[in-house]
Amino acid sequence: MNNKILLVEDDRNFGDVLKSYLEMNDYDVTLATDGEQGSAAFKSGEYDLCIFDVMMPKKDGFTLGKEIREKDKDVPIIFLTARSLKEDVLEGFKVGADDYITKPFNSEELLYRVMAVLKRTRKDGESEDQTKEFKIGKYNFNYPLRILSYSEDGSEEKLSPKEAHLLRLFCIKKNDVLERSEALTKIWGEDNYFTARSMDVFVTKLRKYLSKDEDLEIMNIHGNGFRLIEKE
Repeated sequence: MNNKILLVEDDRNFGDVLKSYLEMNDYDVTLATDGEQGSAAFKSGEYDLCIFDVMMPKKDGFTLGKEIREKDKDVPIIFLTARSLKEDVLEGFKVGADDYITKPFNSEELLYRVMAVLKRTRKDGESEDQTKEFKIGKYNFNYPLRILSYSEDGSEEKLSPKEAHLLRLFCIKKNDVLERSEALTKIWGEDNYFTARSMDVFVTKLRKYLSKDEDLEIMNIHGNGFRLIEKE
């Protein structure tokens, strides 16, 4: 079955070009021309990947991305923008972006980024060893189900694929250094400024999830990576 892509781009001509190119490469593409149309299309269908222009009428791409992340933590999102400001890039990753492409770009670049994101997200749910459940402090973590439960009150948090993959690496390396480059390569597929900033956002989320147990800490190891410390 072909992967289904929701493309939301307010420049109709540019959107048609991207849609045709992706369809030539065996993707099933739905094109919407503003944020409200994109929101309606997402609600009425199921998609393997979303591609959103940032600057759009009625509803911008970041707002649309936030709404979709509230309903679906898993679907990959790529943002398109004519601006290359670091603040915009960071905002995209805070929303939950899997990639970020600055215009102008050619269709082939988008195609390869789509392929890379879909490959990475498919791998997110695959275990690299036989360990499926971890105990960290007062938490129990079921990696295949992506459920982090707190034993003191029975509360549960459903993690996104990247959150689960990153927490699993921390659990395997508990009390040792998880090198930033290792995590970026295994989860994001590449080690660069933008993926590193995205990882920082995910580490912040994991710290929040683990904050009920004062004996757990994710510590920054400057210039190297992070340590998940479980105090004795």
